[in-house]
Amino acid sequence: MRAALAAATEDQIIFDLTGIEDRYATLVRELPGISVRFAMKACPVDEVLATLANKGAGFDAASPEEIAQAIRTGVPLDTIHYGNTIKSDRNIIDAHRLGIRDFATDSLQDVAAVAEHAPGARVFCRLATSGDGALWGLSKKFGCSGADALLVMEEARSLGLTPAGLSVHVGSQQMTAEAWQSAFETLADVLTELNRRGIRLDHINLGGGLPALGYRDKRGMPLDPPMDKIFAVLREGMEHLRAVSESPLDFVMEPGRYLVADHGAIRAHVSRMSSREQLDGERQNWLYLSCGKFNGLYEMDELQYRLEFPAHGEAEYVPAVVAGPTCDSDDAFAFTDALVHVPGAAASGDAVWILSCGAYVTSYMTQGFNGFRPLPYTWIRGEDRDREGLE
Repeated sequence: MRAALAAATEDQIIFDLTGIEDRYATLVRELPGISVRFAMKACPVDEVLATLANKGAGFDAASPEEIAQAIRTGVPLDTIHYGNTIKSDRNIIDAHRLGIRDFATDSLQDVAAVAEHAPGARVFCRLATSGDGALWGLSKKFGCSGADALLVMEEARSLGLTPAGLSVHVGSQQMTAEAWQSAFETLADVLTELNRRGIRLDHINLGGGLPALGYRDKRGMPLDPPMDKIFAVLREGMEHLRAVSESPLDFVMEPGRYLVADHGAIRAHVSRMSSREQLDGERQNWLYLSCGKFNGLYEMDELQYRLEFPAHGEAEYVPAVVAGPTCDSDDAFAFTDALVHVPGAAASGDAVWILSCGAYVTSYMTQGFNGFRPLPYTWIRGEDRDREGLE
């Protein structure tokens, strides 16, 4: 990957398709029997989707547009589900027309709409989680209580739908194994009560949340997710739910950033390095990049991406605020309590590599805020990769 980045002369995103394949192989090795439904919102790039489809993944789609894109990969329709609990009547009609038969739900109102507009469909009910331990908790907008889930699944059965499964999402970039343990406890309780009521599920959807490995926190310290412990808890939890269930259970997972984040990089450039006296009298270095929050680095509010400056090597580095090019004060990578060390001699036009930004980098971009266009993308495969380089 280093060679591909070094050869790039224009700003662009580069996806390492072989790296994505390797990460997928790790996931299915660590969780035997898991069915992967890639969360398309993390990276809706056709070449990335085709790579995962060729390895056996299906797709977690959140809109009819995503469903149509997933179908174009050629995967079987039963490996695509409508994973968004927020759907209009029109959305449901369109998804059903496209052949989708598996729908997420979390309310009586939604399940009634699915029954009306996708008769005979299968539904899986999303349970709420606290989101504790995640960078993005997802704890308010989605999911219902266990008590509500029982009502939803009974209503689905009475309306002629198939109450097929339960799902959870422990929060995006989940950094703890304890969050998974808590989710399994909730799943086991609801599954047991559904069994008692004569509702036999055929699958559990463990959602997303598996973390990327190459991020840094807002102070620039590497995040170090306990992947061995997380995978161990997932395996143990799956076995426990199989033991609790009164019917055979399959397991589905919706990874997004875990598969793609560490295998995407941006080739950007320095717009300007400047030094200004602030209102408090302190002099502050500012490094302005050619891309920022609105054209690639939307998640900079919670993360520091790793930066490399190929022209500067071991040159003297100084603390600076790193910011994007727009006239928006939020378009800044870190503030004075979390400065980034950058080359003091950085000059306009110098190349910058922004690493571990393969997730959400394309899907969050605006359509040209302040006239700064979305970044184009390209990709590399095995023969182009330097395995000792930027993986």
